[in-house]
Amino acid sequence: MSALLKSGKKYNNKTALFFLAPSLIGFLIFFFVPFVGGLYYSFVDSPVGGSFVGLANYIDLLRNAVFLKAGYNTMVFTAIAVPLNILFSLGFALLLNRRIYGRNIIRMGFIIPLVVPVASVVLVWQILFDINGSINALISSLGLSPIDWMKTEYARLVVVIVYLWKNTGYNMVLFLAGLQNIPPEYYEAADIDGASNWHKFRNITLVYLTPTTFFVFVMSIINSFKVFREVYLISGAYPHDSIYMLQHYMNNKFASLDYQMLTSAAFIMAVVIYILVLFLFRIQRRINSTIGG
Repeated sequence: MSALLKSGKKYNNKTALFFLAPSLIGFLIFFFVPFVGGLYYSFVDSPVGGSFVGLANYIDLLRNAVFLKAGYNTMVFTAIAVPLNILFSLGFALLLNRRIYGRNIIRMGFIIPLVVPVASVVLVWQILFDINGSINALISSLGLSPIDWMKTEYARLVVVIVYLWKNTGYNMVLFLAGLQNIPPEYYEAADIDGASNWHKFRNITLVYLTPTTFFVFVMSIINSFKVFREVYLISGAYPHDSIYMLQHYMNNKFASLDYQMLTSAAFIMAVVIYILVLFLFRIQRRINSTIGG
């Protein structure tokens, strides 16, 4: 009997490996091998026939004023956009979780940015925020001077608005799913005890939304690094200093074939994201253990 179980287990393992083989091969070809190659380039002084220079590329990168500026802008943008994204998406989810008129239409309106191509989105935002765009036309009609949105400090505000418009709907759907999984009996028991809406929100809603909030927070951080597409299409490879991101720096290094600095910057950004996500996982475990206790 034990021999039969062992043979069946071996057969299942071989079957699973057979079905996983295409994914594993794709992962090795498109992710692991480029990862190792990029790591190698970050330790040499030239991608072709280069010599090993150790951490010299990383040291030069950390002394580079342009890289530091790009890192600072990325950090500021993430620190502003991610909390706003969570607040807006949670607020709209709480609103749309109620019985209000036109709820399904409003939900659909928030989902549309997820399916609209980026190029089309950028075209609309260019029409709005161009120096000769619709918003400046409205400002001029009020007797005020037009604003060159993408060439002033207002550029960061525009990018934050684009990011929120693009990502709020997705996070709202996640929060709605989390809200609908909270047992209504908890709210009924709180009503019997005479709890206020604030106490119900703090002690029931937020507690049971902790896993969803954590996932939304991580995804919002990851998506904040993807805003480069919109920024690049709106303002090009060299935008205003306030929105020159790490992705701009790496894209420009790629265009100039400076692969060693490109890969060094990419690995620094990857390490920072990894440390941040690891830190968030530890916070979530601590919160979950507190709730469970």
